[in-house]
Amino acid sequence: MGHPLQPTAGVAVQEPVVLRRGRDLCGVGGDRAAHPGAGSGGRVATVLPRRELTRLAQRHTIRVAKYLTQGLPVKNRQVLILFIGLFIVMVGFGIIIPILPYFAESMGATSVHLGSLMASYSLMQFIFAPIWGRYSDRVGRRPVILLGLMGFGLTFLMFALASRLWMLFAARILGGVLTSAMLPTAMAYIGDSTSERDRGGGMGLMGAAMGLGMIFGPAIGGYLGVLSFRAPFFMAAGLGFLTSALAFFVLPESLPPERRTQRGPRARRPSLWAALKGNLGYVFFLSFLVAFAMGNLESMFALFAEAKLGFGSAEVGTVFTVVGIIGVALQGVAVGKAVNRWGEIAVSRAALLMTAIGYLLVTRATNLLTLILFVAVQNLGSAFLNPSLSSYVSKRADAGQGTAMGLQQSFMSLGRVAGPLWGGAVFSISYHMPYYTGAVIMLLGFLGSLVFLNGARLPTPQPAPEREA
Repeated sequence: MGHPLQPTAGVAVQEPVVLRRGRDLCGVGGDRAAHPGAGSGGRVATVLPRRELTRLAQRHTIRVAKYLTQGLPVKNRQVLILFIGLFIVMVGFGIIIPILPYFAESMGATSVHLGSLMASYSLMQFIFAPIWGRYSDRVGRRPVILLGLMGFGLTFLMFALASRLWMLFAARILGGVLTSAMLPTAMAYIGDSTSERDRGGGMGLMGAAMGLGMIFGPAIGGYLGVLSFRAPFFMAAGLGFLTSALAFFVLPESLPPERRTQRGPRARRPSLWAALKGNLGYVFFLSFLVAFAMGNLESMFALFAEAKLGFGSAEVGTVFTVVGIIGVALQGVAVGKAVNRWGEIAVSRAALLMTAIGYLLVTRATNLLTLILFVAVQNLGSAFLNPSLSSYVSKRADAGQGTAMGLQQSFMSLGRVAGPLWGGAVFSISYHMPYYTGAVIMLLGFLGSLVFLNGARLPTPQPAPEREA
């Protein structure tokens, strides 16, 4: 493959263009004979129509993307593009974490307002994630992913320009509605683009992308917040629009028309309650429990570290950074191999036990080193658990990847709403209570998996033939 910036076939380029003071603005054009006004001292180019310029830009962007990913199989290029997209989106999401409370308080927000501001986002995801997932089964993944990315950029721009508290709520609620299109559809895209053998690894890579974004995002937000409360929101909006442009030019559709669900009264539209039947329903319930328990840890961890060990934000940041890097490395490398060897059910059961043990160990921490170690045990279980559950859902989805992934994300969003509320309530009893309840919930999830989560492993198929992008 040649260099991506070589002239495109069918478009004649006279010579490299250098913009100099006092010369004509030169671009892409035909040969010199077609331009009678061009003398020996000037280089005058044909002014192309806007549509042709757009096509040319798209063609060169695709060439650059393929040049950067040359040597990768087509399906791996698609996974890489999604990895970059989810990473940038989660960087943008993490950017606001250190600054949103102060930004809202500058507009008169109380603690009740802050809690409602955070919960409203997850509540909208709970409602709309299944809707977007089902919609992607009907129209394809690409337009829904693009809508989610554009919505991300738009709502963060609304945050940056907000001057009243109600504007923050409007941006947050609209953000929950639009960005809920991104994650379930991206997971469904992985289900479309990977064989069952590679499914667990693909889900693990998406989890690694989100984990990396959540590691770098808060750090960037903290530094930008020193300059201005609005700066992190402007940067997040820019990242969202940049990722939208990247996906628009280089992300192909993964769901061909013949595999899409049909619109109409006969189309299969499973409800939220219908999804609760059978093994798949228990996996959705487990996803809720995992998000609920994680909400206990994350929402109260800073207060727990301060009350138990006297730690401040620096120590808490260190814990999450070190543990996050470990989790990302495991999700990117080990999850797919573990799922291929032992299957999603066995890996999920082991991860549930490990997570329960980790919650209990956290309450026994006595210094920074033991706290990092014990949180790492809990995070190790989570690193294997979430991708394994997503892979299980993807392989056994009968009504469409988007519908199934949307329902799973809906249950997780509900857990992210209820978990912090429960953690805050029981923390007033004892700072150990959120972690004790987290351990009990994970243990109950493990025992339930022995009864409700069963079935033979799916046979490991040969890798699917690659489709050209």
